[in-house]
Amino acid sequence: MKSLILAATLITLLPFSPLARADEGSSCHFHGKKPATEAVVTDCANQRRNALVKNGKLEGSWQSAKLEKLELIDGKKGKEWKVIFTNPAVTDKTKQNLYVFFSHPGNFIATNFTGQ
Repeated sequence: MKSLILAATLITLLPFSPLARADEGSSCHFHGKKPATEAVVTDCANQRRNALVKNGKLEGSWQSAKLEKLELIDGKKGKEWKVIFTNPAVTDKTKQNLYVFFSHPGNFIATNFTGQ
């Protein structure tokens, strides 16, 4: 009887668990091998950039950075999307370009300033 009550309590509380809630950017998690469209990748790249600004990983000036280029490249594990944001207002000119990489289906891979 105790285990039944415990199970019912856990099932009831599960929706309130932080693990059960999706975080910002979760709409950019895809399953399967269907290629993402440019519009989807652009939206996901903007979400990723905004999250980096919000979390203090990027200067606030990146919030209005221009999406300079979106291309499909050959990555280490096949086709990847490479998104390039340019921010002329950044204080460190060596970090004027932000590169955001996504898998062909649209899942986030990495962000850096080197493009590699």
